[in-house]
Amino acid sequence: MSRATLGVEGLSRKRAMRPAIVALCAVMALGLAGCASKQDNLPGSGQGMAGANAGVASPGSVQDFDLNVGDTVYFETDSAAITPIAAQTLDKQAQWLQRYTSYAIRVEGHADERGTREYNLALGARRATATKNYLVSRGIPANRISTISYGKERPVAVCDNISCWSQNRRTVTVLKGAGS
Repeated sequence: MSRATLGVEGLSRKRAMRPAIVALCAVMALGLAGCASKQDNLPGSGQGMAGANAGVASPGSVQDFDLNVGDTVYFETDSAAITPIAAQTLDKQAQWLQRYTSYAIRVEGHADERGTREYNLALGARRATATKNYLVSRGIPANRISTISYGKERPVAVCDNISCWSQNRRTVTVLKGAGS
């Protein structure tokens, strides 16, 4: 092949590739547009409630509290101490409860299945009281908060290993309804 022939062939190849390049650019543009809309649906973006969940969590609703604040905090084994992670959730609960003052709450204390019934009832009560005291220290009036201990009677996970025990060592903040 001569040099002149290669130049013509190269030019022909470039022309032949144009539609493929245009198609590739179109696909990339559509992909980027798809990514932009998916990013809007990420948790915390504030725009992800369109579609199947639209209207589910209106501000100030029980669903808003459960989905956007979190109603459960977890404890270490045999402990009623508020962990730093639990404190973050309780801080969000306190902010939400200060904003929506018509709700009373019940803090339910739980324990895993290890230990006697009496021990776990007492541990659940200490956890509920610790949670209540933390919320009171963050400005929630004590008369809005009641506590109850279920001990090990209401597990969320049933198995005989640490993955279940850690889920059952918790307190759950239950909204008692506006004005009740």
